[in-house]
Amino acid sequence: MERKNQRDGLSVATLRRMPSYLRYLKILRSQGVKNVSSVAIATEIGLNPVQVKKDISYATKVPGKPKIGFVVEELIDNIEDFLGCYNIKDAVLVGVGKLGRTLLSYNGFSNYGLNIVAAFDSNAELWDIDVNGKKIYPIEKLSDIIVSSGAKMGIITVPKASAQSVCDMLVGAGVKGIWNFAATHLNVPDDVALKNEDLAASLAILSQQLTEKLKSE
Repeated sequence: MERKNQRDGLSVATLRRMPSYLRYLKILRSQGVKNVSSVAIATEIGLNPVQVKKDISYATKVPGKPKIGFVVEELIDNIEDFLGCYNIKDAVLVGVGKLGRTLLSYNGFSNYGLNIVAAFDSNAELWDIDVNGKKIYPIEKLSDIIVSSGAKMGIITVPKASAQSVCDMLVGAGVKGIWNFAATHLNVPDDVALKNEDLAASLAILSQQLTEKLKSE
């Protein structure tokens, strides 16, 4: 079936909401639900039905039918295709500390087309150890393994002092996407995608929201 390719007006917020829709739809599928309306999705996730319908329109050209809604299985397929879940993206991870080990141990990335093929660390005691089937290598082997594996994504979970040098190594080896968990700004070329995960900033936002909720009680 032809997919919708129109992305004009697509926002980062819309992309962030898509996995929530996908999780809910998969729950419905597991329960044997065949159809769902945008109103039902909005109610479950706590959004405006108009916003949900607009978001979904980016992933599918087939509108929901009156009184019936969307076909759950079809909508799952559309959103997974839209998010690129069928296009497996091999990645490497650099920095096998607590956060790095947690990410290596998480099996849910495969649901979104991400496959971590190898990990790297400067600690010799970790070399050749497997974490969830992912082998840990010396950082000196990073370039060779990226080239041989064809990995195009790098995940950075090293201390901020080392983050830029690791980023440069990844880019130099041909990586085109960086997922950065280090608490620092990274400089990348224009042809490299960068996504920063600032855990401290997320906690600050949550703390502020919690404070406002407590004040309203």
